[in-house]
Amino acid sequence: MSNSKLAIGADIGGTHITAALIDPEGKSIVPSSVKRKNVNAAGSADEIIRSWADCISEARRDKEVESICLAIPGPFDYESGISLITGQAKYENLYKLNIKDLLGASLNFPVQSIFLENDAACFLQGEVFSGAAGKYAKETVIGITLGTGLGSAVYRMGTSKDGDMWRWPFKEGIAEDYICTRWFVKRWKELTGESVNGVREILESDSPKRKADELFAEFNSNLSGFLFDFIANESPATIVIGGNISRAFDWFGPTLTSIINAKHPTIKIERAILGEEAPLAGAVGSWLQNQKSSPVLPDN
Repeated sequence: MSNSKLAIGADIGGTHITAALIDPEGKSIVPSSVKRKNVNAAGSADEIIRSWADCISEARRDKEVESICLAIPGPFDYESGISLITGQAKYENLYKLNIKDLLGASLNFPVQSIFLENDAACFLQGEVFSGAAGKYAKETVIGITLGTGLGSAVYRMGTSKDGDMWRWPFKEGIAEDYICTRWFVKRWKELTGESVNGVREILESDSPKRKADELFAEFNSNLSGFLFDFIANESPATIVIGGNISRAFDWFGPTLTSIINAKHPTIKIERAILGEEAPLAGAVGSWLQNQKSSPVLPDN
């Protein structure tokens, strides 16, 4: 570990928080510091903030940190720290509250040193910062997370931003309807009559392999159609794919790459390698980039 000051990276999920100490100079997580805590997303604001603060404190221990950086889902006013999450059956009691103020008070930490960014943007920033897309840091990269929902982000000129593609009109609904866990669960039930909770159970199923092949072929058709639109908008050098469904990359990745490369032979498809650590590193990487781009105000 380098001698630079440490930062805290934290990833806010729908049911948990993961936090760790990050060495910004070495672009690495302090392994022994990684902590994970379940969160009742339907709880009161005090309960939620206390859960987050407890996890961050456990990760921090007695170390001096320069910033606390959170990767958190939207909608959110990230600069001001105001939660705009509503109608999503999670964190409803944080709506229109200032998370920076609440967390700062709970941790006795300077509010101005708390940084918030979109979780999908942090995922991609992390993979460029210290993961699968490190060699594309000077190019345009798009990233998607495939899981309970569909996350998307665009990296360009050192900074990742939320792509907000989950709600794009797609087929008879929106993109997320066809490219997430609930699509797999619903379609598998239609194909086999078998009820499952996720992709892992499908891969472990005793149903004929041809059914899984059929399912993933349809998924690749959906995913590639979505990606072609994304590519047309952003002209990336590479695409990074993460999220829980990416664990099944061996089932769909090679075919997806062939489909994409038939139209765009130079675009690389990279599987994310940092897992849950990506948004932690990415939150800190986004904070560092924000520090570089912020104007320096003259002393009075």
